[in-house]
Amino acid sequence: MTGGPTGGQVRGQPGPSAGGSDPLSIDEVLALLPQQPPFRFLDRLLELDDAHAVGEYTFRADESFYAGHFPGDPVTPGVILLETMCQTGLVALGIYLLGLEVPRAEVARTVTLFTDAQVEFERVVRPGDTVRVRAEKVLWRRRKLKSNVTLVLADGTSVARGTVAGMGVPRHG
Repeated sequence: MTGGPTGGQVRGQPGPSAGGSDPLSIDEVLALLPQQPPFRFLDRLLELDDAHAVGEYTFRADESFYAGHFPGDPVTPGVILLETMCQTGLVALGIYLLGLEVPRAEVARTVTLFTDAQVEFERVVRPGDTVRVRAEKVLWRRRKLKSNVTLVLADGTSVARGTVAGMGVPRHG
């Protein structure tokens, strides 16, 4: 199954979910992602299944944080790179996994919150750079997700790697 205009494939899908519907498509997962511009750091989901997710984001030169980090020599803050890794490796993957277990309406009433990370940074990311996040599921139980994540530049140069964790909780409002 292709993901539509956002590209990518959903592969290795199990049968219908416990919620009685087919697995969520890439487009459905992106539509359910609660982060929106200017705080969405996921342009495209390239791959998504019950074991992993791959996403990409291009950092635009007009991102607000570059004005102060660092004037004249802008560098993407590490906390933003961590958020980028979490939006693919926890939020998008978590939405997909939850969609295998419950109806879409319940997925839409759930938000993934960050709980823990251990990440090592190796390189900087600058305005205009495209990064790719690859997340491999380590644990999924009771709406808690832990993933091993890697962040690389478009040319494959490693930027960061580590483990991130989060949990799904009911949305308020």
